[in-house]
Amino acid sequence: MDDLETGANRSQTVSDADNSRIVDRLVFAALKEQTRARRWRIFYMLFFMGYISFITIMFMIGKGGGFGGADDDGGKHTAVVKMSGVIASGEKAGAENIIAGLQAAFEHENTAGVVLEINSPGGSPVQSAYIFDEIMRLKKENEAIPVYAVVTDIAASGGYFVAAAADKIYVNQSSLVGSIGVRMDSFGFVELMKKIGVERRLLVAGENKALFDPFLPEQEKQKAHLQIMLNEVHQHFIAAVKLGRGDRLSKDEDLFNGLIWSGEKALSLGLVDAYGTTRSVSQELDAETIVDFTPKQELLDRFASFIGSSAGEQISQYLFGNYSMN
Repeated sequence: MDDLETGANRSQTVSDADNSRIVDRLVFAALKEQTRARRWRIFYMLFFMGYISFITIMFMIGKGGGFGGADDDGGKHTAVVKMSGVIASGEKAGAENIIAGLQAAFEHENTAGVVLEINSPGGSPVQSAYIFDEIMRLKKENEAIPVYAVVTDIAASGGYFVAAAADKIYVNQSSLVGSIGVRMDSFGFVELMKKIGVERRLLVAGENKALFDPFLPEQEKQKAHLQIMLNEVHQHFIAAVKLGRGDRLSKDEDLFNGLIWSGEKALSLGLVDAYGTTRSVSQELDAETIVDFTPKQELLDRFASFIGSSAGEQISQYLFGNYSMN
């Protein structure tokens, strides 16, 4: 009996050892398979990144950086600089960018005329004035090269400030033009703070350092000061428009009150000169080749920007899927 029990125990021990070996083998095989899958995943990820990088570089090399010029055939051309978006420092339509394009356009020996193509709702009065002043300077130094503004969708506020420097302004009948005025925006949260029981604590050195603080009651003295300041900037705007447009402006009293008009109405008010496009202007100049002098990002900057956004999103989706915590 004891021998039978001993044999059974021995058999059980052998069976347990076999099972343990089988489990170890299965675990090892699973780990090996996971490692192999991870390596292939990394390989595909690197291959995908390399492929995207190659395509992007080829695309950007084709388009180039710096200024345009791909359409320059060596003859006389119409130089175009596009001012699109809000006019602000650091933006595409900022003074630094637009002025660089205008200077390059004027400096090219084959430029027959310069078109500033505008699609802007306005922006900084200072940035707009910088561009206006530079156009006036370039016109004075290059009297043989005319400057035209072509308005696409909109040239309002600062956008029209800049357009007024051109020799002629062309629009579409449905373009939006004007808004010759200045604004300052703010909010008042005083009553809301009282309602929710929040106390405003503020220390200043200088009586008006907290000028028009939205969390403090409005002060008439400060409001009057800001209104004077806005009126001064408005007069700068009006003076620039009168300088650029001269006798072409109508005597309508509403011309400088901040209203915006269609291209058709702007034509009757003398704010613009005619209907036209960049193409029609180039034909009038007898220089139908159009060369884009709008500054562009350099190759490496554009590549880095692309990889940092679009490619990054694609890689993230590839690795993690459309996972979201929303």
